[in-house]
Parts: sequence; structure tokens; C-alpha cells
Amino acid sequence: MHWDVLVENAGALASGLLVTLAVSACAFVLATVVGLAVATLRATQSTGLRAIGTAYVELIRNVPLIVQIFFLFFALPSVGIRLPAFLCGVLGLGVYTAAFVAEAIRSGIAAVPRGQLEAATASGLTYVGAMRHVVLPQATRLAIPPLANTTLNMIKNSSLVSAISIADILGVANLIGARTFAYVPMFVGAGIAYLIITLPGGALAAYLERRYAVPR
Repeated sequence: MHWDVLVENAGALASGLLVTLAVSACAFVLATVVGLAVATLRATQSTGLRAIGTAYVELIRNVPLIVQIFFLFFALPSVGIRLPAFLCGVLGLGVYTAAFVAEAIRSGIAAVPRGQLEAATASGLTYVGAMRHVVLPQATRLAIPPLANTTLNMIKNSSLVSAISIADILGVANLIGARTFAYVPMFVGAGIAYLIITLPGGALAAYLERRYAVPR
């Protein structure tokens, strides 16, 4: 087995790791913004807005991520909408992860005593203002453990963008494996590259959970 191919292509794998980080970082920002908005809709007293938030979560969460990415990359061009592969990967990953972010934050909102929202609105704040300044800061703190797990899962799910020819970790490993037939070394290298991201990420998540734990 030609393990030297892994050493020879370490630089290519490193570039793939940077692409994975870039896709994940952009998707994380999108997922956070959309997830906060959807969680707010899910927690509102308006039946219509709550239905919109629920529909988003149920629709997006129950359609496989690869189907959503393929829809953006392969289906949209048939109706005249062509997006770069990188953007399709970010949009697919971000929109999909936002459904899980929304549920994590919604659980945090549910854990905040309802009286705090009522007191904030009674003091003159609008619903959005009360959520932004009073409820969401506490809810986000409570939601750190599930949000951390969601983020790590998002990084691992980013490997699916290789299916639309993005040169991330898996894409690079597969390309070099196909050229050299050294699939085992390259996929072992890909696994190591993902561990380089996820193991420190897990340690950071554990630290944040301890640092911002709400006293019981």
C-alpha cells in the first residue's frame, strides 16, 4: 500500500481543509441568522407566523441535505438560475443547518420563564425588542450544548459539497484517490483532516458549555 502518496499530497489535503473551513464558516453565519429568525417565529403568539416557522423546520429538516444541494446546483439552472458551486454548498448547508439551530434556540426560549417576556413587553418593549434584549441572550446561553453539537455536525455534513465538485477535504481525497488508486491512504488522510477540525471543536464546545452554564 503506497502510503507515501499521502505525504506527497498533504498540501492538497491542507487546501481542502481550508475550503471545508470556508464553507462551514459561511454556512454557520447563514444558519445562525436564519435559525434565530425561525426560532423567533416559532415562539411568537401569532398562529400564522408560528405556522411559517414550523413549516420551515419540518420541510427543511426532513429533506436530505444532498437533495437540497443537488436542487440548487443541478435543478435551478433548468429554470435559468445558475449559482457557483461554492455558493450552492453554502446555501444548502446553511439553510439545512438553520432548521436545527432554530429548534435548539426554541428549546432555550421555552426554558426562559414566560414572565420575563411579559414583563419586557409591559415595560414598553416591542415583541421583537423583548426577544432581542431579554429572551434570546438567555435562550442562546441555554442552547449552547445543542448548538455546539449542531455546529460539529454541520462541519461533518459539509463533506457532501464534494458531490458538486467543490475541492473540500473529501473532494480532494477522492480526486487524488481516483488518479493514484491509493484510496485507503487518501481517505485515512481525509479522516485525519476532519479530526483536526472536530476534536478541537468538541473541546471548545465543552469549554463554552462549562463557561456559560446557567447555575441551577
